[in-house]
Amino acid sequence: MRKLLLLTVIVVVGFIFIARLFYLQVYNEDPYSLYEDNAIRKVYDYPKRGYIYDRHGKLLVANQPSYDVMFIPREVKPLDTLEFCNLLKITKDDFIKFYEKAYRYSPRLPSVFIPQLSRMEYAVLQEKIRKYEGFYIQKRSLRDYQTTIGANVLGDIGEVNNYIIENDPYYKSGDLIGKQGVELSYEEVLRGVKGIKFIQKDRFNRDIGPYKEGIYDTLPQAGKDISITIDSELQEYGELLMRHKHGGIIAIEPSSGEIISMVTAPSYNPNLLVGRQRSRNFSKLYTDTIAKPLFDRSLKAQYPPGSPFKVLSALIGLQENVVTPQDQFSCRHGYYLGNRRLTGCHSHVSPLAMNQGIAQSCNAYFVNVYRRIIDKYDKPSEGMDVWSNHVKSFGLGDYLGYDLKIGNKGRIPDADFYDKWYGKNRWSSTYNISNSIGQGEVETTPIQLANMVAAIANRGYYYTPHIIKSIEGESIDEKFTTRNYTTIDKEHFEPVVQGMFDVYNTGTAYSLQVPGIEICGKTGTAENFMKIDGKRTQLTDHSIFVAFAPKDNPKIAIAVFVENGYWGSRFAGRIASLMIEKYIKGEVTMTSMENWILTHSLENEYAKPYSGKEFGINRQSSLQVIDKITKDTVVNPSSTRTSSFNQ
Repeated sequence: MRKLLLLTVIVVVGFIFIARLFYLQVYNEDPYSLYEDNAIRKVYDYPKRGYIYDRHGKLLVANQPSYDVMFIPREVKPLDTLEFCNLLKITKDDFIKFYEKAYRYSPRLPSVFIPQLSRMEYAVLQEKIRKYEGFYIQKRSLRDYQTTIGANVLGDIGEVNNYIIENDPYYKSGDLIGKQGVELSYEEVLRGVKGIKFIQKDRFNRDIGPYKEGIYDTLPQAGKDISITIDSELQEYGELLMRHKHGGIIAIEPSSGEIISMVTAPSYNPNLLVGRQRSRNFSKLYTDTIAKPLFDRSLKAQYPPGSPFKVLSALIGLQENVVTPQDQFSCRHGYYLGNRRLTGCHSHVSPLAMNQGIAQSCNAYFVNVYRRIIDKYDKPSEGMDVWSNHVKSFGLGDYLGYDLKIGNKGRIPDADFYDKWYGKNRWSSTYNISNSIGQGEVETTPIQLANMVAAIANRGYYYTPHIIKSIEGESIDEKFTTRNYTTIDKEHFEPVVQGMFDVYNTGTAYSLQVPGIEICGKTGTAENFMKIDGKRTQLTDHSIFVAFAPKDNPKIAIAVFVENGYWGSRFAGRIASLMIEKYIKGEVTMTSMENWILTHSLENEYAKPYSGKEFGINRQSSLQVIDKITKDTVVNPSSTRTSSFNQ
């Protein structure tokens, strides 16, 4: 009986093994099991990555061939390491380091040994690669940037890291992926789909031909070409104007939300992040903690918006029916609460109605309007929430939802913000009047401010800003073609638009007029602080300017921030006017203004905090300011917070 039982067990176990082998080798048609089969070598065929064009069809990014030296650690046989290292121009220590790193990753999976050989290096190695068992050459594409501009827009591609490999089964060691900009945002569209060949190996680990005559092999699918909304000529011009300056420019087409220029300064040549020098060049850019060329100021930098924010105070006042375009307010070189001056202001006619309040950038006017908005309600907290919600309807205080992966929310305070700061019901409108003029706790990014101006240009709505114009064979996300309405009724925009128009005609941007173009704009200046040796130190003010043009049927809305640029019309205003003329006319006629911008550097301003020397602020006395540069002085009611200058 025992013998019969033992025989039965042997027969059953044998039958199970035979059935399993039959299933795996004959019946099983699942190609995915092939990826786990050590007897089958997988060879990937990388597709052509999609090309990138600008809005006018100009090619910006193409491809160039690249050759990676790949290897499978467990298949490497003894070799002449000296000869091999000489061929690849590496040391023996490098060889050992690369081998050990790959072995730790996986002894049986392919790893990159040397990436991105040049054509000359490939030609030399190709003839001898067969001598080195376990090594082979993998062809793939690198980016070939047809331009030297727009690095923050276009982005770059680089090798995947372990986190990506572990979380996305598509990627293998050595694969390339979009790292920044459009290359990152539209990675799945641009990359295509890899092809694969399954090669059968014998028991000696030698290739014997395609597995099952290649029935599971697939061809690569090329990535799709895309067109982006950037006007490459305007982008190049913006980067030229921002040389030797820090800051950001965003220009938007109001009728579509398309981003036509996205400048960050300082920037870099995108070709620096291509090829075997990518890692070294990236390290240099990353460790530049003063210029910060990898920090996209157009999307990520948060600044007080300064006086351009005043136009929202006017719009909200009209919507809340606490002010009319004809209402006038007096200004005695600032706003007074009793005998205490809470803000300063420059010299201008007084009293002023809304039009001249905007054109002359009167602080006292907008503080009065702001207080009427907050004090309209029974409690300041109710008024503050109403004000905050109106402001946020312009896309401020949150991510805009554009199609680039980076950005910041900015900050628009509400009642809860001040309840936490001062205590519930322990504050009033006088505690935060700096909000009315774009200072205090308000912060925005350049793209948010440009979008705000686009909404004003459209008289009450905006399209979500976006960088994609078209995708080969696909349509773009419908959210980019859907209007987003503000909380301000359309009829309230005309007085404000006229005030912005008079900024150029009679106001603080009078000297920046562009012949033949009706421009609506607003100058701005914001104070600038930095911690130096643990002490909060005031630096030269930021220069800010927003505008749209033409006044009717606008084609461009723009926001310009120039760090340490003194005041609004000095740097940012000039740059905005030149950009508008370049875009609308296709040429620049104001050559003297252009020459001034190109020949004036702010590098000395940026070097001051790191000089180790004491320095004074480039600010003149109040009388000189009043007479010469029409700056508005604001003193914040809280001594612990930022005081501010606005124009």
